[in-house]
Amino acid sequence: MLKIEHLGIAVKELEKSIPLFEQLLNTPCYKTEEVESEGVRTAFFQVAGSKIELLEAAKEESPIAKFISKKGEGTHHIAIEVENIEAEMKRLAALGFELLSEAPKKGADNKMICFLHPKTTNGVLIELCQEIPLEKK
Repeated sequence: MLKIEHLGIAVKELEKSIPLFEQLLNTPCYKTEEVESEGVRTAFFQVAGSKIELLEAAKEESPIAKFISKKGEGTHHIAIEVENIEAEMKRLAALGFELLSEAPKKGADNKMICFLHPKTTNGVLIELCQEIPLEKK
């Protein structure tokens, strides 16, 4: 494990939440992105060597829509940066942690990701993430 890469916060509307967090954090949103496979729109803020990711549901049946419907807006997950996501997934699965996917998936902000089920992490959704190397041109 390298570091906490970001904290994910579920929000109802990015349009309202981005200005709020820009004021709160005194820094601009540096990136917005849609991840179709996850049914989510994201906004990122750089905060003292880490990041905050706002997540808005792009589809009614997305995990974020279900989360907000059940729990309301708030902390959704903690993302931990790893050097080798496949090796880390294998290590954690062998220790009894439940992975929510069998292989890493492409996520936002140029990352490969995998989530761990909260029932095996004391109720906290954990996201493993690894930077996708930029291809040399």
